[in-house]
Amino acid sequence: MATLSPRQSPWSNREARERERESKREAVLATAVQFFNQKGFHATSLDDVATALNVTKPTIYHYFSNKDEILFECVGRGLSALREAADAAAARGGSGMDRLRALMREYALVMTQDFGICVTRTADAELAEESRLKFRALKREIDETIRGVVEDGMRDGSIAQGDARLMTFTLSGSLNWVARWYDPKGPMSASEIADGAVSMLVNGLAPRGEAV
Repeated sequence: MATLSPRQSPWSNREARERERESKREAVLATAVQFFNQKGFHATSLDDVATALNVTKPTIYHYFSNKDEILFECVGRGLSALREAADAAAARGGSGMDRLRALMREYALVMTQDFGICVTRTADAELAEESRLKFRALKREIDETIRGVVEDGMRDGSIAQGDARLMTFTLSGSLNWVARWYDPKGPMSASEIADGAVSMLVNGLAPRGEAV
């Protein structure tokens, strides 16, 4: 009896199967995050996602155990992008203001992307308890990194003296809100919005002469 060689096998090899699985998993996330952003987590069903992908709902369960897992993966992607931006800015050279400006610009850009938008539009109460705790911990880490850059700027004189914690919350709150109103079909590109938002916020942080 003839034996098929690996090249003749009708089944793909393990590496190809893993690539295919990852591609399909990414498709589920990319579709789900758009529904979450447009309709909200509770108003979105896995039937919505399955129909958009032209598959059955049981197919979705091959890649994720439930809707909460999908949501946490989506916000996790957004938080990871913010984490990377914060870490890169904290490690680069230049004054505290130089690093903060770079961080803020990347932060604003993340807020115009689907996973970043999902971070802002998702209330942590919508997540299961374990996911909610991880979500809050990641947000705290990002805030702490931003605050560290602000404090560096205060020490080197490139950022006006003040309450670093309040400044950090004000900056992140302003940039988070971009995700609430950003419209990819609007008159401004994501880069223009990021540059404009950073310019306004930075001008408010620049050191000034003594009050008259």
